[in-house]
Amino acid sequence: MNPIPKGFPADFLWGGAVAANQLEGAYNVGGKGLSVADINEYVNDIPLDKKTNTELTTDYIREAMLSTDRVFPKRWGIDFYHTYKEDLKLLKELGLKTFRTSISWTRIFPNGDEEQPNEEGLKFYDNLIDEIIANGMEPMLTLSHYEMPLHLTTAYKGWYSREVIDFFVRFSKIILDRYQHKVKYWIIINQINLIVHESFNHLGIAEDVVDDLESAKYQGVHHEMVACGLITKYAHELNPDLQIGMMLCGGPAYPATCRPEDIFATVRRNQMEYFFSDVLLRGYYPGYAFRYFADNNISVKFEEGDEEALRHTADFMSFSYYYTRIFDEASMKNKSGTYRNAELPANPWGWTIDPIGLRTLLNLFYDRYQCPIYITENGIGYHDTLEDDDSIHDAYRVDYFRAHIEQMKEAIKDGVDLRGYYAWGPIDIISCSSSEMSKRYGFIYVDQDDYGKGTKRRLRKDSFYWMQKAIATNGENLD
Repeated sequence: MNPIPKGFPADFLWGGAVAANQLEGAYNVGGKGLSVADINEYVNDIPLDKKTNTELTTDYIREAMLSTDRVFPKRWGIDFYHTYKEDLKLLKELGLKTFRTSISWTRIFPNGDEEQPNEEGLKFYDNLIDEIIANGMEPMLTLSHYEMPLHLTTAYKGWYSREVIDFFVRFSKIILDRYQHKVKYWIIINQINLIVHESFNHLGIAEDVVDDLESAKYQGVHHEMVACGLITKYAHELNPDLQIGMMLCGGPAYPATCRPEDIFATVRRNQMEYFFSDVLLRGYYPGYAFRYFADNNISVKFEEGDEEALRHTADFMSFSYYYTRIFDEASMKNKSGTYRNAELPANPWGWTIDPIGLRTLLNLFYDRYQCPIYITENGIGYHDTLEDDDSIHDAYRVDYFRAHIEQMKEAIKDGVDLRGYYAWGPIDIISCSSSEMSKRYGFIYVDQDDYGKGTKRRLRKDSFYWMQKAIATNGENLD
C-alpha cells in the first residue's frame, strides 16, 4: 500500500513557458517569413473582456500584410531574439528548472511549403537551446504555437487543406532530427482544443474561403491530429527516449444549476473539450463526437491511413489553466457558449480566479487518462505599476500563485501523477489574446508599453523573490 505523498516529488519540474511569437520579435530578421501572429493587431479602444483573435477574412489578412501604420506588437515582442542570453540568466536566477518555448515555423520555413529549411533560423534555435541548457534548464519545445506561415493561409486554406499535414510533418522532422539529443520533452500542437477564441491563430482558416466554417475547423483539427500521430510515430522510432505530449486549454465548465438538464448539457459540452485529448491519448474518435457531429451537421472526412495514424498516441498530457466558466441547457440550445461564474473574483479581463478548479481538473484528467501530467501554462494578467524606485509590488500575483500551488499539492496527495508546472510568461511578453503588453503575467517586468516604446529594462517584481523561494523549497515555503 502506497502512502499519501507529503508534497511535490523531489524531481518535480518547476518551469516557465512562453511562445516564440509573443517574445522573440525580429519578425523580418534572419530570413523569417510572416506568420499568423504577425497580423495580430493591437487596438486600444476595445473593451478588455472583448479583446481576442477569432475569425479573419482574406481581405483583412492581405491588408494587414501590407499595412505600414497599424500596430502589430508581436512583430517586435520583447526582442528576445537579441536579448535571450540576458533573459535566460534572470530565469536561472529565478530558479527555473525547465523552460518551455516554441520553434517559430516561419523561421525555419518562411512560406511553409519550401523543400529546404532556412539554416539561419535553425542556427538561432541551436544557440537558444544550448543557452537554455547552459543555464541549467530542461528545454520543452512546442512545434506549433500560433505561428503558421501566412502563405499557408492565402495560397492554401490553413489546416483545412490536407497538404498542410505534409508541410508540418516535414518541418517537425527537421526539428526532431536536429534536437533529439538535446530536447527530451515535446508538445506538438499548443492548446489543440482552442478552435473558437483562437480560431484563426490556431488553424489559419480564413472565414470567407470555406462554405461551412464550423465543419472546416473540425476538419482542420482532424488534419492536425493525423499530423500529431505521424510525428509521434516518427519521434518514437527516431529516439525512444523522446517524450511526446499533447496539450489542451484546460478549464471545466460547471453546471449553472443543479437542474438535470443543465448538468447533462454541461457533460455534453465538456465531452467535446475532452474529444481532442481522447483522440490523442486513446487513439480513436469517441462515439459522443460522432453524435455531436451528426446533431450539428458537421462533416469531417477521413482519408485512407488516418485511423492508423491516430493510433500513435502521446506519452503525456499537458494543459493550460487560467479560469473556469459555467454552462447550462440554454447555452447549448442557442450555442452561446460558456459564461462567467459571478461567484468568483476575476482580473480586469474577466478571467475568473478558481484555484480549486485546478485541483478538480487535475483529478478529472488523471482519472480519465492515467498518464503523466504537466501543467504547461498557468498565470494571470494584471496591470502592474512601476514605482519611482523601480520596484513593482504585485502581491495579487503572489496570492494567485500561492493558492494554485497549494491546490496542486493537494492534487498530488489525491494520487495525481503531476510531473511539472510551467508558469505562463515568467517574463512579461505580448498578450496572446489581446496583443497588449500592459496585460502582464511575469515575475520579471519589461519596461515597454503597448506600442513597443520604453527603456526595455528588465526588473524583478516582488513576486520574483517569492517564486524564487517557493521553487528553492520545492513548493514548501509559500509564505
